[in-house]
Amino acid sequence: MKYNYIVIEGNIGAGKTTLAQKLAADYQANLLLEEFADNPFLPKFYQNPQKYAFHVELSFMASRYQQLTSKLPYQNLFKTFTLADYYFSKSLLFAKITLSEQEYLLYRQIFNIIYKSIPKPDLYVYLHQNVDHLMQNIQQRGRTYEMNLTSAYLKQLEREYFNYLKQQKGMRILILDTNNLDFVNNSSDYDAIKSFLFNKEHPLGISRHIF
Repeated sequence: MKYNYIVIEGNIGAGKTTLAQKLAADYQANLLLEEFADNPFLPKFYQNPQKYAFHVELSFMASRYQQLTSKLPYQNLFKTFTLADYYFSKSLLFAKITLSEQEYLLYRQIFNIIYKSIPKPDLYVYLHQNVDHLMQNIQQRGRTYEMNLTSAYLKQLEREYFNYLKQQKGMRILILDTNNLDFVNNSSDYDAIKSFLFNKEHPLGISRHIF
């Protein structure tokens, strides 16, 4: 199946950036990575979530919008397709958790206006890992500002992702359970993912495959 735009999504620490980078290198794809390191409010948010939640979420939404609308329409002629390690809708999922009710209502109004102009992916891939694995991954990569993340927060974020996926109509969604996979260090696991993504057709809607 021919894809022009694929997004790799998942909870914090699920390995979406790593997988996107590996796939992009193997298939000569145009790679879009979320520019989280450029968000000046992110470290402040982790130190004081209540004070900086609206700042960090609005900044992320603006950054994602600018990147997607400026780079997606202009496909590199020498690249086969575009791979991104995030989808714009994650803005709303995170905001629902971090913002107060009034802030969220305002944020959602802005999001809905912008979302209409965002290109939709041909395939949405969600990497699922249980929270214990996510916490281990977060600790191993050692980003200072992530050290205070809790299992409860990751579990809440997981619920928001699944609620979102269940509500989508007309989007091709693939959920991969990667709890027993090591696509970084095990080439057979990685090859299995590549084969499933690019050599098999997927039904429209949510599908789940456990290797």
